[in-house]
Amino acid sequence: MKEYLFPEKLKDSKMCQNASNLLIKKRLQIGLAEKELAEFFNGGYVVFDFGKEVNGSIRILTFYSKNIKVRIRFGESLTECYAELGGATNATNDHSNRDFTVNLQGYSDMTFGQTGFRFVRLDFFGDVKIKSVVAINNILNKKAVYIYNGKDKEINQIYFTAKRTIDLCAAGDYLWDGIKRDRLVWVGDIYPEMLALTTLYGRMKIIERSLDFIKEQTPLPEWMNGFPMYSMWWIIIVADYVKETDAKEYAKKHVEYIKGLVDLMLENVTEDGETLYPLNFVDWQTHDKPDEKAGVRALNIIAAKKAVEILNLFNENSDNAKELLYRLNKKEIVVQSSKAVLGLKFFATELIEEDKEKLIFNGAENMSTFMSYFILKAVASFDKAKAINMLKEYYGAMLKKGATTFWEDFDIKWVGNSCRIDEFPKDGEKDIHGDFGAYCYKGFRHSLCHGWSAGVMRFIKEFC
Repeated sequence: MKEYLFPEKLKDSKMCQNASNLLIKKRLQIGLAEKELAEFFNGGYVVFDFGKEVNGSIRILTFYSKNIKVRIRFGESLTECYAELGGATNATNDHSNRDFTVNLQGYSDMTFGQTGFRFVRLDFFGDVKIKSVVAINNILNKKAVYIYNGKDKEINQIYFTAKRTIDLCAAGDYLWDGIKRDRLVWVGDIYPEMLALTTLYGRMKIIERSLDFIKEQTPLPEWMNGFPMYSMWWIIIVADYVKETDAKEYAKKHVEYIKGLVDLMLENVTEDGETLYPLNFVDWQTHDKPDEKAGVRALNIIAAKKAVEILNLFNENSDNAKELLYRLNKKEIVVQSSKAVLGLKFFATELIEEDKEKLIFNGAENMSTFMSYFILKAVASFDKAKAINMLKEYYGAMLKKGATTFWEDFDIKWVGNSCRIDEFPKDGEKDIHGDFGAYCYKGFRHSLCHGWSAGVMRFIKEFC
């Protein structure tokens, strides 16, 4: 669905008259006798807050302009739309342009950009009179089969923020991980997105199209997205998707490919259970760290179990999948500290006793948006109240920092002495967007609307 959003606030303006007229809702058609215009002079600018995360563009209705230039900067945070490209805060135009200059014509109605944002800054290089600036938001519009109706207001806010997150990331033909970055189908990301979408809506063609697309892009013996573990995720998604939706005819067409993946994995696991994959990857927080290989083993065990399930469902030979599982189980999964890997271990083995203290140590510290469902469900298996408290501590902290969608990553340690995303840092404060992040999402490259963070909706349905 496409919707038009007028700005909720003007955060800043300079060298202008009547900028507040841009907050007035008007007909989106330019005319010859317009009143209530905003006038900007050469060197002037304005900063809009649309109030919540948007997936799309801005539409500028210009009354008067002599082909002047305007610089447009989109920001998921207020500070991002002030940033210059490059530099220490890593503001980028990677994948979707968020900082560029265009021309404005008189009596025009033009649309610019395709990205994720909440804030927009316009810098004018010449005199101009503008009728309206609106955001064009692309969002999934579908009747939900599940709505949280509990009495806990904080969980209610977490639920609806997660819903907005996945509704924005699922607004197109394929599932995207984050609406301001690469438009790829990252199959590992799809698992928590699948949890969110099937919780909300049941069977979804966008999930099936995305799974089909990545399979078509990955002829055997290649690994999906170049990661052996993403091929494991693909098996897990197909198996759990058919379990959730009873889409047996969809899953059946993938049986031969699943057999081929099992054979490929079997080639990479020795008879004594050692894994020999060309690359190990579970998530960014554990990459190249001591718990990474334990996470790979846990994920591989889950994938082998799911392969057995789906092959048995269609009365297909599952001997190789069972042999893969037998080999993997020859070695114990030993986890030092990663809560994400501990969550995967629980799903792989259902063993939890020796890991309880590690899972709840310091509450929401070392949580993961990607792995939140696994972590919280593992904790809930022995302490439901503690799991719910961790949910509220972790996701609630993002809300307190101004989140209207949930983020690619979040570390509870960022909260202390940092600003909200709709404010500037005060003296001595950190910028929660520009000063944090890691790996490939440092600074402003960090996505503040990431579909995998919505998997927590399944936990809310099951335990809240």
